[in-house]
Amino acid sequence: MASTEVQAIDTGWVREPADAPSARFGWHGTAPRTYAIAAFISGLICLAMLKGNHHGHVEDIYLIVIAVGLIGFAGYKMIPKKGAWRR
Repeated sequence: MASTEVQAIDTGWVREPADAPSARFGWHGTAPRTYAIAAFISGLICLAMLKGNHHGHVEDIYLIVIAVGLIGFAGYKMIPKKGAWRR
């Protein structure tokens, strides 16, 4: 029967994070700027959906609230964090 234990491979990386061994294969992180751009564009699309053939305003309220939330999230992500470069 095959062993399920993973053998450690010496890659020569001194500061490899223990919880993310895939970091040695390339870039490792998140893309907050990309998320902010996607949220802003999605908010604009929600606002563009206000023009339509619906008669009630319940849909308008939901679209506006979601659009404001997305654009607010995008604005929050664009604020530079003090000391973020020290990590």
